[in-house]
Amino acid sequence: MGKNKFSQQEVKKIGKLLRLKNAGNRAQQKQVRHLLRVDYEFNISDFNEPGKAFGEAELEAALQRGAILILDDATIAAMKEKRARDHARDEAARQQAAIEQGEETDWKAAMKEWEAWENENSNPNQ
Repeated sequence: MGKNKFSQQEVKKIGKLLRLKNAGNRAQQKQVRHLLRVDYEFNISDFNEPGKAFGEAELEAALQRGAILILDDATIAAMKEKRARDHARDEAARQQAAIEQGEETDWKAAMKEWEAWENENSNPNQ
């Protein structure tokens, strides 16, 4: 599930990408769907009827029925910052759990050990 709250500018860009998707061949359509998911967190499947094409008209219909909301730029920016903080927190917790379970190496600790070893074993006469 992607998001359903976008800025007016994002909705315009999504509409343009949907036009490109519907005009393109299979490979181009796949690329546009990828861009929609990655760049805008917009999943067509969240808003369309299965088996039907999703284009600008369907985007407008989703806006009209309230499935997609348009918010001001400041609110969208705050939401993106919060998502980034949450993602960083979750990733740090995942890495710490993996280190504790022995699935990953704590590279920061390993680098500190390496630097300490290098400092101890460096010869200034070389």
